[in-house]
Amino acid sequence: MKWTNDRSDNVDDRRGLGGGGMAVGGGLGTIIIAAIVFFLGGDPSAILSSGGGSTQQSEQRELNQNELQIRDFIKMITAENEQTWQKIFAENNMQYKPAKVVLFESTTSSGCGTAQSAMGPFYCPADQSVYMDMSFFNELQQKFGAKVTEFTIAYVMAHEMGHHVQNLLGVLNETHNARQSGRYTESDLNKMSVATELQADFYAGLWARYSNERESFLEPGDLESAVEAAEAVGDDNIQKRSQGYVNQESFTHGSSAQRKEWFMKGYNSGDIKQGNTFQQVR
Repeated sequence: MKWTNDRSDNVDDRRGLGGGGMAVGGGLGTIIIAAIVFFLGGDPSAILSSGGGSTQQSEQRELNQNELQIRDFIKMITAENEQTWQKIFAENNMQYKPAKVVLFESTTSSGCGTAQSAMGPFYCPADQSVYMDMSFFNELQQKFGAKVTEFTIAYVMAHEMGHHVQNLLGVLNETHNARQSGRYTESDLNKMSVATELQADFYAGLWARYSNERESFLEPGDLESAVEAAEAVGDDNIQKRSQGYVNQESFTHGSSAQRKEWFMKGYNSGDIKQGNTFQQVR
């Protein structure tokens, strides 16, 4: 993808700062985290730990040239998200409040508890921030078969920003209340989770459409790399790779085909009103 001249100040780069971080101990906590490794998005508060485990110390260090370039790229993508969503919200007579993006390595604190690399990129509604350890993209390529490009990273960020949009629109609050109500079966809640994630994919596609119309930053192969990443983190692909079989009843993020479908629907439609996944996911 082509780089633009836009940069955002809403990026907090904590890499290289050193200090201690809380690490989850072994046992059940590790198993739970392993089970959700590299699932994109959602509210991680149920699995994030703000205490327990052992403290890890790391020395402060200078970021290398590649890390500085990554920071610059994330600032650019953050800026493009801000401009696009400000425009979409304004078109619908609403005001957009930008999210913050936090870059970290290993562990860091978040409004949802201690963030850890093994959780993959996630959005925390409590502090309206996206948390990203860039090592996720190595795992995405090595373990889940997705070829990582700059636009792969842009897609993942746009998906997490999609959760921020859901938070601003009240969707995450509604799904949280539904989970707390005790009125829904586990199957119903899983379908609700799938709808939430597919809508974030739809918003990522919508972002790509709007941003490209403004900046013309897409190059041949970019959309394909986003689709490949979306398919790689489909529930069916992850289950096949991790346990050797697929259990559709346990899907929480959508199949590879669904994730591709909703990302492309957002891109092709360019219409936020066509992203009601909750009506269409049964």
